[in-house]
Amino acid sequence: MSTRWYPIYQRGSPQLRIFLPNFWMKLIKPTVDQPSNLVNFACSMEMTRFDMKNYLEKIYNVKPIHIRTRIASGKCRRDPGKGYIVKNDDIKYAYVTLPRGEVFEFPDIFPNIKEQEKEYEKTLKQSKQVFDQFLEKNKERREMPGWFTF
Repeated sequence: MSTRWYPIYQRGSPQLRIFLPNFWMKLIKPTVDQPSNLVNFACSMEMTRFDMKNYLEKIYNVKPIHIRTRIASGKCRRDPGKGYIVKNDDIKYAYVTLPRGEVFEFPDIFPNIKEQEKEYEKTLKQSKQVFDQFLEKNKERREMPGWFTF
């Protein structure tokens, strides 16, 4: 379902129209332990359970068994500059239950982070050594600027 208005007829041929949904779903990592077949999403406020089910079936080929939704109210806060009260947007959360045999694991986005940290530490250690050599070489030349080196 879309809230966009499309022209019924356009001059010329062929009639090129692309119908895009206004819906979106964002995968959310759970903060507490859950069953392996339960997946959390943040989705647009206009989506119903049936829209979510169709969205997951048609786009991602996932067959959900049950979908529960809740709407989290946005926080009210006082604007620091003007002083009036501002309310953040509400968020709709969907909890999708997959079939019993399916297991969902949250994707590991940064798999090589340990190797990158080791490489970073190695590079940092090497740059410190080069800087210490530079300081040792120029220790006797106090009045000369650092860029004036041969």
